[in-house]
Amino acid sequence: MNTERVSQVSVLEPVGQAVEKTKAILFKPFDLNKWFVIGFCAWLAGIAGGGFNFRLPGSCNRGGGGWNNEAAVVVKDFVMINLVWIIPVAVIGVMFLIAMGILFAWLSSRGKFMFLHCVAENKAEIKTPWRQFERPANNLFIFRIIAGLICFAVFAVIGGLMVLGLWAGTSFIRPAAGIIAGVGMISFVSVILVVAIVLSIFYKFTYDFVVPIMYLRRCKCLESWKEFLGLLSVNKKAFVLYILFQIVLSLAIGMIALVLFAVGFCCCCCGAVILCLPYISTVVLLPLLVFKRTYSLYYFQQFGYDVFACGSAAIE
Repeated sequence: MNTERVSQVSVLEPVGQAVEKTKAILFKPFDLNKWFVIGFCAWLAGIAGGGFNFRLPGSCNRGGGGWNNEAAVVVKDFVMINLVWIIPVAVIGVMFLIAMGILFAWLSSRGKFMFLHCVAENKAEIKTPWRQFERPANNLFIFRIIAGLICFAVFAVIGGLMVLGLWAGTSFIRPAAGIIAGVGMISFVSVILVVAIVLSIFYKFTYDFVVPIMYLRRCKCLESWKEFLGLLSVNKKAFVLYILFQIVLSLAIGMIALVLFAVGFCCCCCGAVILCLPYISTVVLLPLLVFKRTYSLYYFQQFGYDVFACGSAAIE
């Protein structure tokens, strides 16, 4: 277990290393078949990631043709009349969404090890890493499910406390109901934002550092997290700097992806549509994804975890 404090850690040096490694993997030589295979692993690794949130304009307006009391009464009457079939459909729909979420989380857990294997070994393989990392990937999947349930419970408790607080405040202190509701909502959003940031960092560390430890050690996710926490406890500043630099990298990568989409739209609308296809867009943006994965590995290499040198063998 490596728990030593590293005095000199650079966030810039891994950039050049990651660029050269990306060139070596994808362009020396250029092999379209290799792109599609590694792209599939990268797509699988991100299949359970975040999506896009769409919001209809005016959906929360109180007037001007938006949602109003009359429409609410109509909807309420419709629901009450058709409860016989609405409840079963809703239950089936929720169960289907949960099942799909679990399936995607399992596939994504397998994909993270497959993509890491392809990058670390500079190989375009699917079957080999699928079989080779079955146990650590399944353990990561179980860890993610448990962590997801805990997160859901935390958000549910926070939401429940907010609702109870607002109800109590507006029920017993009528003159200040509006102020209480506003303060409660601001407090709720602030707490949710803080929790969301903490969870984002938690999952970032899991995928960028804990998974490589599992890859090298062939150990369970909880054991890898314990090892990483030992390293984190004596290198806090280095990993805070990593998170801050990752924000910059993410913004830069997002801008590049946006430019590629804009170029595809300007050149040909069909090109923009193709870029919207999940797997195809992953293949097109593969250099960015490989760079991002290799950057985290080269950064972690400064702490003694050399995935590239050791391949899939455990380090001492």
